[in-house]
Amino acid sequence: MPAAVVILAAGSGTRVGAGTNKVLLSLGDRPLLAWSVCDALALEDVRRVLVVVRPGEGDLVGAALAPYLGAGEVGVVEGGATRHGSESNALRALAPEVESGAIDVIAIHDGARPLAGRELFAATIEAARARGGAIPVVRLPGLLALDGRGLPELDGVQTPQAFRARELLAAYAAADADRFDGTDTAACWSRYTDLPVVAVGSSPRNLKVTFPEDLALADRLADRLR
Repeated sequence: MPAAVVILAAGSGTRVGAGTNKVLLSLGDRPLLAWSVCDALALEDVRRVLVVVRPGEGDLVGAALAPYLGAGEVGVVEGGATRHGSESNALRALAPEVESGAIDVIAIHDGARPLAGRELFAATIEAARARGGAIPVVRLPGLLALDGRGLPELDGVQTPQAFRARELLAAYAAADADRFDGTDTAACWSRYTDLPVVAVGSSPRNLKVTFPEDLALADRLADRLR
């Protein structure tokens, strides 16, 4: 059964020093957002791709992506006041296809993580289909406490995070009723379902562009991928 991919692009470019939405900044030969969108469209298992944008930016984002879509189609949904609200809006847009059985898994990804790659999308979707939920993780070595003591190695959580679609819709409906606002998709899933979230191995290449130095590093990494 096909999956859907939701790409969150309703943030700002304040910390990266941009005068526009950071996902529209150039990364290599295309806008930063286009990397994830094109990867999602290339997956045979993906039926729908939705991009969540800031209110009033639908036409701007659509025009930026259009030269890179080929025959692919991307839906645009306006985001909410928070990340959780943006995810809720996207899930409501997908609800008819989920309820009809046309979509069985939904993956939610940060548009500011341009280099996740097709293999990671595919791996998280397949793991979610098999187990319920899946999140990419990467080891974070060399962490220090405030007093300089070394800390045990931890895993950092990334996106795309993928989940069985019907259960995800039910979880967000329950969250809306409780006025719960999760920090990421897995937080809502874990609170409102009994299904597991399994870890899928990722890499530091799947970095999130937050500061100017992140964009410079992503540009060097993207150059190696072309």
